Amino acid sequence: MIKVEWFYWLCGIFFVLIAAQVINDRSNPKRIGSAAFWGILGLSFGYGTFVVNKQAPSWLLGIAVIGLALLAGAGFPGRGKERTTSPEERMRFADRFGNKLFLPALVIPVVAAIFGAWLAKVHVSDGKLLLQSGSATIIGLGVASLLALAVGMVLLKPKSPAVPMHEGRRLLEHIGWTAILPQMLATLGLLFNASGVGTAVGRVTDHLIPKGSLIAAVALYCIGMAVFTIIMGNAFAAFPVMTAAVGWPLLVQQFDGTPAVVFAIGMLAGFCGTLCTPMAANFNLVPAALLEMKDQYGPIKAQVPTAVPLLACNIVLMYVFAF
Repeated sequence: MIKVEWFYWLCGIFFVLIAAQVINDRSNPKRIGSAAFWGILGLSFGYGTFVVNKQAPSWLLGIAVIGLALLAGAGFPGRGKERTTSPEERMRFADRFGNKLFLPALVIPVVAAIFGAWLAKVHVSDGKLLLQSGSATIIGLGVASLLALAVGMVLLKPKSPAVPMHEGRRLLEHIGWTAILPQMLATLGLLFNASGVGTAVGRVTDHLIPKGSLIAAVALYCIGMAVFTIIMGNAFAAFPVMTAAVGWPLLVQQFDGTPAVVFAIGMLAGFCGTLCTPMAANFNLVPAALLEMKDQYGPIKAQVPTAVPLLACNIVLMYVFAF
């Protein structure tokens, strides 16, 4: 059986190697703190296996997370001197390879889809699943990334096998601490749900919604999804909170809404919030950093005029088709 833990370990090794590169980069004025950030993150991937297997205490991971937050608050990680191709070299690559440059990127979704849709059902000789149950898509993403790396190496023929590591470090240093923000926010959503925030929000909404008003309940659910997504940066984190407060008890149980329609459109309403928040770093801050935009909030300013009317459309669609 192929286990998802193997790919978590691989991610951990990658971050540890990045930390080793950073600590040896004298051009980085923040090399000690930066190396500590990536090193702690990398070691956490491996240590997590022992925590899950109850072979090690979980509180050390808590300290590691606090340490990462403190380092990020102190301005780490920083940037060093980039050992990568120049703009002129990239233009020559673009002219030479053309659309073939997209081939490694296209490998990832194709292979991940094959793993998730087909290989997830394959059994080995002893009757066990080939892939760890419930993790087929993540395993597929890991395998696809390795295959994409191999395709890129064969296609571009870099001078050194260390080029992918240097490029990986360059991208991470451009993104900075926001690279791990999605994981932090997803965890925050679980904590909110476990601590009963959804139930508390539900009690508040009872006083806000006029009794028997379907349109008010629909609007509150959709707007609430968008607002909580803006706060937490992740619609998947907002979903359990608003669904426990409004979606299930009011729209499904009280107004007999179709669950699939209510929750699907509810997620779309949450994605409207994604377009409007810097907390959704992987969508809004990371592209600005990678493209070296002068205004780091440029993507958000361009997306807000679309997000607001789209949220209104989602309210109308849910009201018309879910009941």
